[in-house]
Amino acid sequence: MGESKPKTEGHRKRLREKLIKSGITGFHDYEIVELLLTLGTPRKDCKQQAKAAIKKFKTLRGVLEAPLEELQEIKGIGPHNVFGIKLVQEVGREFLKEKILKKPICKSSKEVFDYLYHSMRDLRKEVFKVIFLDGKNHIIEAEDLFKGTLNLSSVYPREIIKSAIKHNAASLIFAHNHPSGSPEPSSSDREITKELIAASNTMQIKVLDHIIIGDNRYFSFADEGLIEEYNLNFLSLKRDKNV
Repeated sequence: MGESKPKTEGHRKRLREKLIKSGITGFHDYEIVELLLTLGTPRKDCKQQAKAAIKKFKTLRGVLEAPLEELQEIKGIGPHNVFGIKLVQEVGREFLKEKILKKPICKSSKEVFDYLYHSMRDLRKEVFKVIFLDGKNHIIEAEDLFKGTLNLSSVYPREIIKSAIKHNAASLIFAHNHPSGSPEPSSSDREITKELIAASNTMQIKVLDHIIIGDNRYFSFADEGLIEEYNLNFLSLKRDKNV
């Protein structure tokens, strides 16, 4: 007699056929998570683990955005199971990166946030990122330049300008995360932004924005009118010195 097929194989086959035929319409959130969990362990029944993941993280989005180490705290979910979740996270990041590389982003802090959020939301320490743009406001490169507690003594304008010249950048966008989850700028964040705008203006490089990333929220210095305000302050001080 031939070897009987695992009971879960027929169930999984039906899920795959349903997905191919009509997309995720009509799927329960846990069924989508189940399919992702089984990518790394195709012979393992992951239905209960998928339901537990939805229960813990509330929504499909919550599961997809969950840190992998927290997913593995669920009984039955191991390193192999999270392969599918990791795959979706990485593909999502690359998709957003490619999408944003093809369009101007000067007036879209939301697009910058969408691009950066997936790569910065789980960081336990503050990371200061600089996005270098050309004269048409397309991204040339994005680099993590400083890490740790960010203040005037740990963020060096000279290094940023040096990198901007290396990339032949016409403008810059700054971004950093707040591990606390609140994107509200601290007094140090404001001082850093003023200093960087002054240094950039001296080299005739524009600062388009400084975005602080929190827990699914962000603060845009440009949207709040602060980039314009700091630019005007710089020009005013420059005029006063020349009088």
